[in-house]
Amino acid sequence: MKLLMLGTWEIIVIVLVVLLLFGGKKIPELMHGVGKGVKSFKDGMNGVEEPKKEEEKTETK
Repeated sequence: MKLLMLGTWEIIVIVLVVLLLFGGKKIPELMHGVGKGVKSFKDGMNGVEEPKKEEEKTETK
């Protein structure tokens, strides 16, 4: 199964479309927002995993 197999030309076209839609000044703000979202998602996933680990410890005792 080919999942997200992008060639050079496809990546160039995507970058150009993003530049046209958002402009050069908005891209750093957009990437900052994406970074915050990813960090928040990872923190949330860690928060879900910690109670599971604690629950497993209490079950084994």
